[in-house]
Amino acid sequence: MRVLLISANTEAINMVPMPLGLNCVAVATRAAGHEVELLDLMGAKDSGPVIRAAVERLQPQVIGVSVRNIDDQNMEESRLLLPPVRDVIACCRSASTAPIVLGGAGYSMYPEAALQYLQADLGIHGEGEVAFPALLDRIQRGADLSGVPGLYAPDIGAKNRCRNDAPLDTLPLPDPALWPATSRTDPEIWVPFQARRGCPMNCSYCSTAAVEGTTIRTRLPEAVVHGIAQQVEAGFDHFYFVDNVFNIPPSYAKALCAALKDAGLGIRWRCILYPGQIDEELVQGMAEAGCVEASLGFESGCEQILRNLNKKFKPSAVVAASEMLARHGIRRFGFMLLGGPGETRETVKESLAFADSLQLDLLRLTAGIRIYPDTALANTAEQDGFISPEDDLLTPRFYLARGLEGWLGPTVREWMADRPHWVT
Repeated sequence: MRVLLISANTEAINMVPMPLGLNCVAVATRAAGHEVELLDLMGAKDSGPVIRAAVERLQPQVIGVSVRNIDDQNMEESRLLLPPVRDVIACCRSASTAPIVLGGAGYSMYPEAALQYLQADLGIHGEGEVAFPALLDRIQRGADLSGVPGLYAPDIGAKNRCRNDAPLDTLPLPDPALWPATSRTDPEIWVPFQARRGCPMNCSYCSTAAVEGTTIRTRLPEAVVHGIAQQVEAGFDHFYFVDNVFNIPPSYAKALCAALKDAGLGIRWRCILYPGQIDEELVQGMAEAGCVEASLGFESGCEQILRNLNKKFKPSAVVAASEMLARHGIRRFGFMLLGGPGETRETVKESLAFADSLQLDLLRLTAGIRIYPDTALANTAEQDGFISPEDDLLTPRFYLARGLEGWLGPTVREWMADRPHWVT
């Protein structure tokens, strides 16, 4: 079959993203014997002509649309990012009669609500490398679609439960030839790479489990090195390990760093660390393997608030991790979420002072916490009267502890005024 895959995201909220998931789905679809074209709309000022040209060129029999972000997670001036995606789907409808299938991390958090809002034909909740080729096979044969993992259809709901359990080494690596040609010369581009999926930490607000599951699955270190070597050969040398927790399990992280060091690829990379399971051996290994930036998602500097968010570390662990990274010359980024359950003006001030003491290279502050479905925070928000049981949460809803209204935003801006490395 002829398949057009469209990455509908045009937002660079924190950095210029590349469609890693859709790239891997494209490789899997091609391996299943289909003709595939990947269209990345990032940077397109007017997506309509680009889409119509691709449809005219390929004459697709199925169109897949990947949804990365639902909104910008900004409580004060929240923007729903789905209307442009709906425009993309409408454009596809006007140019082709091919069925339109949704997927992607953003879609997977709201499989029924997003499918209805975007008015597509089908959606795949969860990983697409296995499910999408399986769907194409059934469409091609005119067979019943009910066996496709994670498939959603309008007015029917899930036809079959999603499965996020495939061993990563059975799934394809991204093909560098599918990245936009301009990405090779863009200094802002960090090629995304995923060495593991899933997270067992169950932070109260996090949606990772809905997309990747709670069991950590890893690629063999030599497979990761092979995949990155392919990207290096294609001209890339900046990488971003998008694993939700690069340092868990620590033994795997250390083995991966050793393999990268031994490969001598001359790369620079960044990652996300979970404070609390970081030691000197790991950080040294990261630095020797080419790590130049690490993000610490510590979210709060108050021990009680950390417990409320189900964080399994104390502020002292953040301090220790930050100091280790600094000693080894790795730039330190931090993330803070203010306003969650139990937050008070005193705990906010405690967290701001704590973050200031770390002297990070960059700190990203979020005031008010986005509520995602099927999370502990959603349950708390319902109990506290912030949302109702009928709320599908597709329209952005935020948790902001009572007593902080009208105070938290101005306070954060006041602290940021003379700290240019603090951003929102």
